[in-house]
Formats: sequence, structure tokens, C-alpha cells
Amino acid sequence: MNNFVLEVCADSVESVLAAERGMATRIELCGNLIIGGTTPGSCLFQKVREVSDIRIHVLIRPRFGDFCYTDYEFEIIKREVEQFRRLGAEGVVIGILKQDGTLDLERMEMLIEAAGSMSVTLHRAFDLCRDPFEAMEQAKRLGIHTILTSGQRNGCREGKELLRELVLREEGKTEILIGGGVNAEVIRELQPYTKAHAFHMSGKEKIESPMIYRKEGVSMGLPYFDEFTIFRTGEENVRRARGVLEGL
Repeated sequence: MNNFVLEVCADSVESVLAAERGMATRIELCGNLIIGGTTPGSCLFQKVREVSDIRIHVLIRPRFGDFCYTDYEFEIIKREVEQFRRLGAEGVVIGILKQDGTLDLERMEMLIEAAGSMSVTLHRAFDLCRDPFEAMEQAKRLGIHTILTSGQRNGCREGKELLRELVLREEGKTEILIGGGVNAEVIRELQPYTKAHAFHMSGKEKIESPMIYRKEGVSMGLPYFDEFTIFRTGEENVRRARGVLEGL
């Protein structure tokens, strides 16, 4: 298959470099992937830029949870879009919903204006929308380039029926980027069914911390998170996914 997209979400320099070696086509740079991703720090972006020239789309998400934001949160989001535009990101990944489950078109328009010439992806706020087809048509009218979605399910396999219908409605305007549990095997299964050309994955692997001394009974966050397990992108996971796409 030609003209495919293999996007890897990464929250560390190490993961970006592994994804690049695995031949990802671009990076969604974020922080805190373990909670679904939040806005990365500017210093992480700058360090990635120092060691790699891979295309970077930056996730803009101020907190864990839903996508209905306060005025303060919206101002932070807008400033972060402007900041990463100045820093040279090729794209931003954004999404804001109203209380009724529809896209907040007024605020989205403001963010798209702030993004300038950057590519704009509507992130998985789309998967919490009341009506995915209405939201897709609105995204087209807004000039959004990409919609990241699992088909409004926890995993893209479960959402494959909706994903296929969304791909049929792209019309060369807004590309469907399939995410939510993507790996080489999932791409092999879903691409022929959905006809999608764009896939989003983390390719994560568990890495044991190099710490030798380990303090018992002290948690730095949620108690069920292991403080001594690190999640990073696995180069071979990305390479296998790339190989499937090239072979289709």
C-alpha cells in the first residue's frame, strides 16, 4: 500500500527515536501516555527536535478526563497551540466538546485559527461525541485534516463497523486515523475491511526501572501503578506494523 500514515504516540525522547528507527511516518508527541496522554512540555519537544527531524504533531490536552473545558483550561489550550506553532511543530492534536456531546465549534474555530499553517487533528474527543457523522461533517467544514478514532469503542476492533463507514465518508477532505489498540496484527485485519490508510499506535513495551533500591509502601501516584515499570515504544513493534502496511 502506498501513501499510508503510521503515527506513533510517544512521551519520551527514547520512544520517539525507537519509533523513528521502526520507520514510523510521524509522531504524536505527548506526556503521560499511561493516562491517555496530556500536553508535553516544551523542553521535551525541543530535545526531540535536537535529535530527530521526524514530523511531529503535538497533543494538546491539559488534563486527564473528558473534553469539556473551563474558560481557564481553554485559555491554556489556546496558548499551547500558539506555543508549539512558534516552536515549529508540524501539527497539533486537539478537541473540545460541549456539555451536550457536540463539538464546541466556536472554540475549535479559535484553536484552528491559532494553529495557522499547522496540520490539525481532532483527537479522540471524537469518540465521545453524540453523533459521529455530524461531527465528521463539522470537522470537514472546519478544515480539520485528520480525525483520530477507535470507532467510538474502547478498541478499534470493536469499532470496525463505524470505522469503515467513516472512511467511506472521507471524500478526500478529512482522513480517518485509526487508533485504540493498533498493532501489526490489527492493521492486517482492519485495513482490508475499513480501507483506511492511516493508523495510530504506541507500540509500547514494559521496561524495568534501573533502580536497585526500592522503597516499599510509598506511591508517587495512583497506588495500582508500579513506580518501577517504564512504558516505552518498542522499535520492532513499529517495524512490524510498517511491514504490514507496505505489504498490503
